[in-house]
Amino acid sequence: MYLNSNMTLFLITLALIASVTACNSDKKTGGQQTGTADTAKAVNIPAFNADSAYAYIAKQLSFGPRVPNTKAHRDCGDWLVKTLKQYTPVVIEQKATLRAFNGTALQSRNIIASFNPEANARVLLCSHWDSRPWADHDPDPAMQKKPVPAANDGASGVGVLIEIARQMHLQNPGLGVDIVLFDAEDYGEPQDQQGANENSWALGSQYWAANPHVPNYSALFGILLDMVGGQDAVFPKEQISMYYAPNIVQTVWSTADRLGYGQLFSNEKSGPVTDDHQYVNKIMNIPVIDIIDYHDTREKGFNDQWHTTHDDLTHISKETLKGVGQTVITVVYEAK
Repeated sequence: MYLNSNMTLFLITLALIASVTACNSDKKTGGQQTGTADTAKAVNIPAFNADSAYAYIAKQLSFGPRVPNTKAHRDCGDWLVKTLKQYTPVVIEQKATLRAFNGTALQSRNIIASFNPEANARVLLCSHWDSRPWADHDPDPAMQKKPVPAANDGASGVGVLIEIARQMHLQNPGLGVDIVLFDAEDYGEPQDQQGANENSWALGSQYWAANPHVPNYSALFGILLDMVGGQDAVFPKEQISMYYAPNIVQTVWSTADRLGYGQLFSNEKSGPVTDDHQYVNKIMNIPVIDIIDYHDTREKGFNDQWHTTHDDLTHISKETLKGVGQTVITVVYEAK
């Protein structure tokens, strides 16, 4: 993913939306009925295990960078499918050859795990599982052609979602849930070309949105997890999320605050980020938000490890994983 400066004018009306949302920041959202005190008492929420999520992240990194068309990518994909099948029998591999910005044919695989597939009321949870081929933001020019280990930028969201899948296997969430692991998200243009074609990013989600695994697929709402395991991470209210799904943002952020994770979920507003949620919102009209550690005040917007060879396990925080994972699983179980 990368900063989407082209959408700033398109989303300028968000100033009004943001001001209205701020005025109602301490109210519970109406549409999804999540996060109320009565609901919290009535629903038995599983305890998210951060140690388990961390182990799933470490396992992904053990294969090496999961760059499309590599052995590490194939082997990790096979492991993801096998692991998710332990928690639900309904796991679909959506394979496609996608064309990268430079003409490379990417052998990609979106992986979809469904719970309660017969349910009409559904929630979408997603992340990307591939690694960026080039560490083009590495401070060492000699390392900028190396692939990114992608502990936070990819593996963290996947680790959280696999742990949520494990918990849903142990305790039925009571509604339909689809976990979609998008491929080929991070094969976008290198740093010196960025801005020429924002659609070079998120190829897997673009393909899935145009070709869903179930005809006429729909969901009540969706949550995208991207870079959700970093040390000292703070998640602002990202602009595209606020444009398409402000009520879902408010539900998630108020739930985090109620659970004691308010320090992770800031009321700060951030600019737009080109990410998987953008295409699901635009193409499928499913309100999807992005939980992502992006801040306009930073030089790169993202953390120092973003798109560098330093995006490894040493920068992953179990406390951050716990806060994000417990918040998301609570929102899901309270949505039924």
